[in-house]
Order: sequence, then C-alpha cells, then structure tokens
Amino acid sequence: MSARDLADLVAPAHTAIVTQELQGAVVGAAAGLPALAQEARRTALPNIGALLPVARAAGVRIVHCLVWRREDGLGSNHNAALFALGRRSVAVTPGSEGATLLPEFGPEPTDLVLNRQHGLGPMGGTDLDSVLRNLGIRTIVPVGVSLNIAIPNLVMDAVNAAYDVVLPRDAVAGIPREYGDALIDNTLALITTVTTTEKLLAAWR
Repeated sequence: MSARDLADLVAPAHTAIVTQELQGAVVGAAAGLPALAQEARRTALPNIGALLPVARAAGVRIVHCLVWRREDGLGSNHNAALFALGRRSVAVTPGSEGATLLPEFGPEPTDLVLNRQHGLGPMGGTDLDSVLRNLGIRTIVPVGVSLNIAIPNLVMDAVNAAYDVVLPRDAVAGIPREYGDALIDNTLALITTVTTTEKLLAAWR
C-alpha cells in the first residue's frame, strides 16, 4: 500500500485508535501476567506513547477500552481458564490501580474511556460499536494487548461490523513474541491492513 493510500484509509475525520487494556493489571508494574507486560513494554507501549499525541493533534479519536470486575465477580465471566487467572491476580475493581489506564496514555479531555466487565473484547463487552458510529468512524486502529486473545477478538468483531482495520504490528503485543508475529502474518494480515507506527506517524503529521 502506498503512503497516499494509507493516509486516505486513516484520515483523521473517520479514524479512531482503540487502545486495549493499557491498565495496571495487564501492563503495569503489578501485572497479572508479567511476561505479557514485559513483552508489551519492549516495543508496543513506547510506540503507543509516540502515536497517541500525534494522533490527537491530527484529530484522530482515541478510545481506551479497559476491563474491570466487581470484587465478588458478579456479572463477570467464569467459563474459561483466563477468567480464573484474572481472579487470582491484581485487583481490577472500579477505581483500583489495576483497572485504571496507565497515566502515560491519558486519558486526555478529548479521549473516551469504555469499561467492560465481561467477554473477551470491547466490541461485545461495551458500547464501542455505537460510540464509534456516533463519531462517524470507519477505520479502527487497534493497539495494546494481547495478540493472544483480545486483539484478534476486537479485529474480527470490527471486520464483521464492516469497519476497516489498520493494525500497527509494532504497537500490539502477545506472548511468546514468535506467536504474535505468526498470528499477524498468517491470520490478521488477511483481514486488516498491517502497517507500522512509523508509517502511521507519517500519515498523521
């Protein structure tokens, strides 16, 4: 894809960055899965930190999607090993550090924050689809974690809902690293436009 084609696809008037689980319990110092947090901090988080201010300045919408649950777990999933792991790790009760966006990512006054307490991704667990359509969004740029579960879930839900998806491969993370790369190359590349942080920065500057 040419730089001009990419710029048209991610034109700020119809594009939103959707951040996925950039919160204390997932990628913070006390993350429940330390290996995932470490991998995210290697490349993805610095690149997201570079993307967001440039995107905001260009007029791209930023929507942060976070996960939380009640201390007693009422209303949250209990039907997979992942959810049991979450219950044993750092708290994600409303207002806790674990359920809060890492401060280096905002939220800024123009950002939106959506919280979910069930499901594997934000499209089914929040009002994300309705919010994006109300904003006139046609292209989603997903960033964050993880390539193991939530990012593919978000991408597939978005494609099924007729959004264009542009995936900056160096602003998402999964473990092991080789698995994340293979998932992008063999699955997500078939349904998204795979790009890099550098190319998105060039499109929005």
